Amino acid sequence: MGTREDLLAAAKQCLAERGYARTTVRDIVVVSGANLAAINYHFRSRDALMNLAMVESVSDAMRELLAAPADDDTGEAGDARARFEVFWARLVGSFGTDRALWAANIEALAQALRSPEVRAPMADGQHRARGELAGLLGLDSDAGAGAVIVTLLNGLLVQWMIDPERAPTGTQLTAGVLALADALRRC
Repeated sequence: MGTREDLLAAAKQCLAERGYARTTVRDIVVVSGANLAAINYHFRSRDALMNLAMVESVSDAMRELLAAPADDDTGEAGDARARFEVFWARLVGSFGTDRALWAANIEALAQALRSPEVRAPMADGQHRARGELAGLLGLDSDAGAGAVIVTLLNGLLVQWMIDPERAPTGTQLTAGVLALADALRRC
């Protein structure tokens, strides 16, 4: 790996260990073995590096969740309902196993409120996630499915981080979405 890749890997590690807000450029330099000037040379700023690390970490986590084969008791592999339920169950599971990553994601969202440098790449990442998640779940991204999924994901993440015992499960979320869809069809 080169210096740029070393810095990015170090930022991902620091993100998982320290969180978004508490990771300093010095932390990244110590982990990467690079010099301080290399961050500005390759990424322009700590925030730009951390944003890229966040987007890549979350994207990697999502791809891993979606690439895993469905469990036998979730229905047919091609069934949209089964894929949806499996996705949410795995996502909720990852909130526990990858808690530091998801907590850092919330920290980054909070930083985005006050920093255009943080907000712009996060907005781009959320926009891309809409299409990618809809596609990976076999849904039409033009129908707004991806926007609904990202909205649910962000809300579920916040609920789970605050109160994991009472946050919805994948099964409850699927049942709720189906109930809403059924109610909308009757309108």
